[in-house]
Amino acid sequence: MNRQYLKNQLSTLSLSMFRKDFFGIYHGSLSAKTESNRFLINTKEAVFDAINEDSLIELYYKKDYRWNQASIDSNIHYSIYSHISEAKFISFTMPPFTTAYSINHNIIIPKDYFGYTEIGSISIFDPKKFDNWYERAQSEIFHYFQTKKTNLMVIKGYGVYSYNRDLHEMAKQLAILEKSCRLLMLEGSQINASFD
Repeated sequence: MNRQYLKNQLSTLSLSMFRKDFFGIYHGSLSAKTESNRFLINTKEAVFDAINEDSLIELYYKKDYRWNQASIDSNIHYSIYSHISEAKFISFTMPPFTTAYSINHNIIIPKDYFGYTEIGSISIFDPKKFDNWYERAQSEIFHYFQTKKTNLMVIKGYGVYSYNRDLHEMAKQLAILEKSCRLLMLEGSQINASFD
């Protein structure tokens, strides 16, 4: 696989998602599988509106010194890649409307055409306690993907994990999900306003 092409793709998508507020300055993660036992992922210091050669690192499944420089989400990405063969790209994003909507709901049922036809309803995963979430996340996220037979995981008050064989398809799904949640929240605010 052409690593330079992959890096350019990740950089372009990262900038686009950053502009939509899906990534924070140092918050989120984006990766691409390069071979059967390795993947590219952003470093800890990556700034998502300027992903370049220095902000991506290639990790082997067998841990070495490079893992210390990589994103804190590296173990989660590794776990998904090593258990789900269809995963070629993975992202952890915090789309503001999706994340906000997840706080007070247990399921997302899009009412707009694209959300309804492209995504359908999505259960919201409740991590219960955030205190030990990072210790549990590595196993709970890939397990959720396998048991629910989905490639999108909305985590209550935390964000969205997604994977796909195609980078643009993954970005499209995240964008549609975010738009659907925004519309649901706007509809909710109109309903609340009519009761005032």
